[in-house]
Amino acid sequence: MTDLSTRDAADAHPTNKGLLLVFWLYVLIPLVWGVFNTLAQALKLFH
Repeated sequence: MTDLSTRDAADAHPTNKGLLLVFWLYVLIPLVWGVFNTLAQALKLFH
């Protein structure tokens, strides 16, 4: 039983790393896009 769970944890590690990367991309890309759009709108208002 212990051997099985240890192996599963080892197998899941790269997958978790990939999911973490995808998660951060999904979080950061819209965040950066939103900040960029907000700044663009602010510049339009002030010009």
